[in-house]
Amino acid sequence: MSARFRHGLVIGKFYPPHAGHHFLIRTAADACELVTVVAMAADVESVPLAARVSWLREAWAGHPHVRVTGVVDNLAVDYDSEQAWDGHVALMRDGLATAPAAGPVDAVFTSEPYGEELARRFGAAAVVLDQGRETFAVSGTKVRADPVAHWDALEPPVRGWFSRRVVVLGAESTGTTTLSRDLAEALRGRCGPHALTRWVPEYGRELTIAKLAVARSVADPSAPAPTVFDLEWTDEDFELVCRRQSADEERAAREGGPVLVCDTDALATTVWQERYRGATTAPVHELAAALPPRALYLLTSDRDVPFHDDGLRDGEHLRPWMTGRFREVLAAGRTPWLELTGDRAERLTRALAAVDALLAAGWSLADPLG
Repeated sequence: MSARFRHGLVIGKFYPPHAGHHFLIRTAADACELVTVVAMAADVESVPLAARVSWLREAWAGHPHVRVTGVVDNLAVDYDSEQAWDGHVALMRDGLATAPAAGPVDAVFTSEPYGEELARRFGAAAVVLDQGRETFAVSGTKVRADPVAHWDALEPPVRGWFSRRVVVLGAESTGTTTLSRDLAEALRGRCGPHALTRWVPEYGRELTIAKLAVARSVADPSAPAPTVFDLEWTDEDFELVCRRQSADEERAAREGGPVLVCDTDALATTVWQERYRGATTAPVHELAAALPPRALYLLTSDRDVPFHDDGLRDGEHLRPWMTGRFREVLAAGRTPWLELTGDRAERLTRALAAVDALLAAGWSLADPLG
């Protein structure tokens, strides 16, 4: 489609952005030399304005003629009030003013009944499409009520924000990897959006294997090969573990389904650093504090699980202390947590029940300001 307009305007709450919104923006991008997208969010709403703007900018980063900005709009919506109209339009113009060289708006793109009136107030053409949501049967209201049912209408960063992050942690050889893998596999078996369920492995284990391989490569061939007991751990190592674990998690959340299953996280790393270095440093604490919200922690008890030494572990005698320390850390936080005992099947059954309860409870997002 060749450009017919100089400057198009798309406004909306984008609470959250979905396929219908992107259809609207795409239409404007095809029809205009320049498009300004203004996201308008109220303070009472659950998704921050900065997040919505960031998500839209990421989605349209490859289209330099599409610019995204945002304004806080705490005004009530009243289509019969001239004062309300004036207030909302003034905020839209504030958003447009972030790029004054764009010139006046000559087309307003909407999928709402107010589109004709909004365009009139800008002295622009009204392009109104898909009011009946026949092309994309989705709306912000529907997504907020049931994100899982509309998962395919969400872009990766929005999926990452909605993802319910379930973290399995515990002492050495207590079945954290086994349970987290089992849980992810069981969720994938449910098909639909859950078929996308991702599992995030423990980066600390990867680093241990790498450090051990390097130590053995430079060791004296006439001496016994180094073991995990010969490895040196620095505070910088634990910072690295936090950063890479969190990066792997975020990437998986964006690519995955409604539930993300993680084998440990940066909070668990604070305990491991305490174990190996005697204390947790401020940078590691800060990385743990900056984690996205967790939906649930699952603590694997050292009971009912025989200790298995795979050459990367430093002793069965530490398991009770580590389990107790994890209990203390989890109890001091605000995230729900559950300690799992019993055999492999029993632990999985309880974990699945806990995840199902999370999904049944929904996301509890605030209604938009109306």
